[in-house]
Amino acid sequence: MMDIAANIASIRQRIGAACRRAGRCPAEVRLIAVSKVKPAEQIDAAFASGQQLFGESYVQEFRDKSSAVQSPVEWHFLGGLQSNKVKYLRGRVAMIHSVDRISLAEEISRQWQKIDQPINVLLQVNIGEEKQKSGCLPGNLETLVRTVAELPRIQICGLMCLPPHADDAEEVRPYFRRMRDLAGEIKQLQLPGVSMAELSMGMSGDFEVAVEEGATLVRVGTAIFGERIKKG
Repeated sequence: MMDIAANIASIRQRIGAACRRAGRCPAEVRLIAVSKVKPAEQIDAAFASGQQLFGESYVQEFRDKSSAVQSPVEWHFLGGLQSNKVKYLRGRVAMIHSVDRISLAEEISRQWQKIDQPINVLLQVNIGEEKQKSGCLPGNLETLVRTVAELPRIQICGLMCLPPHADDAEEVRPYFRRMRDLAGEIKQLQLPGVSMAELSMGMSGDFEVAVEEGATLVRVGTAIFGERIKKG
């Protein structure tokens, strides 16, 4: 049986060790438990172990499952997002990590204006410039930042990426480093309503390298909840 509490404790220890190697304070890094395709009971168990932030990637699943979770968790939306589904997240998530185009940001702004509340967002960068992946190309990031920053109720808090897959985490390090550099470049613009306080990067296989390169939010699922059970 999966020991969720032990897994979370282990990951936190590894985050702390990575912070020490990089001369960072462990308090600068927050763990997001990626709970997509996991039942509400496991989320409640993780919360009971001290985990507070949870990430979902599928709107329909989030709608159905969030009401079944008994604990007062903080929800983050991580996955690709269609504009016509934004309304189902309105007022229910603390942060959206996957804003990669102006049309999506405009719809998020419209929906949160309806409840007169701000929403924290991260801009997703296609850091490997891979054709099959979502995200703003690095060369277009400044334009996206400037446009989204003008929208009501949206607060840009930083950047997110899904780097190219590699079996060796060290191969991913240059992409994480480039993300840190991009955040620094945007920060220097000193745009109103734009903060580069958050870097959402690193998953089960590479979060330690991500932390060493400046991640403030790491998204870990498998190392907490185990492998997804394939259907069929």
